[in-house]
Amino acid sequence: MSAPVLSCSGLGFKVREAELLRDIHLEVAPGETLGIVGPNGSGKSTLLKLLAGLRTPAHGEVRLGGERLGELPRRTVAQRLAVVEQQADTDDAIRVFDAVALGRTPWLSALSPWSEADDRIVRQALHDVDAMHLSNRAWRSLSGGERQRVHIARALAQRPQILVLDEPTNHLDIQHQLSILKGVQALPVTTLIALHDLNQALTCDRLAVLDRGRLVALGKPQDVLTPQRLQDTFGVQAHYLTDPFDGAQILRLRA
Repeated sequence: MSAPVLSCSGLGFKVREAELLRDIHLEVAPGETLGIVGPNGSGKSTLLKLLAGLRTPAHGEVRLGGERLGELPRRTVAQRLAVVEQQADTDDAIRVFDAVALGRTPWLSALSPWSEADDRIVRQALHDVDAMHLSNRAWRSLSGGERQRVHIARALAQRPQILVLDEPTNHLDIQHQLSILKGVQALPVTTLIALHDLNQALTCDRLAVLDRGRLVALGKPQDVLTPQRLQDTFGVQAHYLTDPFDGAQILRLRA
């Protein structure tokens, strides 16, 4: 594997005496899509927050491009890494275009003010999530699914090397779930994405499976989402089916 663009070693996190993550070791290769899966409460969101620098680990360290994440200026981190959280909101009266334009903030300064290039980047980000028609809408007027697409557009406008998404399809209808996932995976970036839908997770390059705060499996999707792992970690019975349309493998899950 190439030198990792993002990695962690011995990573742990506690809230009071509750240990939410323990001894996580990960290396993320340039350009790969790494899916994070696990039952509710397994630590997926916490892990992504630690890897993005939004929380400070109790143990271990995170490295961004070989440098200790905690020692890098926030502006530098924001130029390299963008985050889409499950819930993010604002009470400000703001247009959609202006909300997405916030993604350009890490690149702006007195010597590099807003330019036509920034306008083009914002418009492209809106186009990539099928939200150009929302540009002049007020943020407050958007549905939950529309807001989620705008959040993703804001992250894309950062032009990051690494995109971190925490269950980004939660509020989307099925058409936009599929188009967003396909679009994200086509981007020339490294992607970490927490997913609930295990069939969607099968499209990732690799999967990290969390169970009660521990990393219990890491590898190619079909190598780690075995019937035994699905029984042990998710409490479901499963087998693979072959889609006659394109030969893709699909999980059939049963309680």
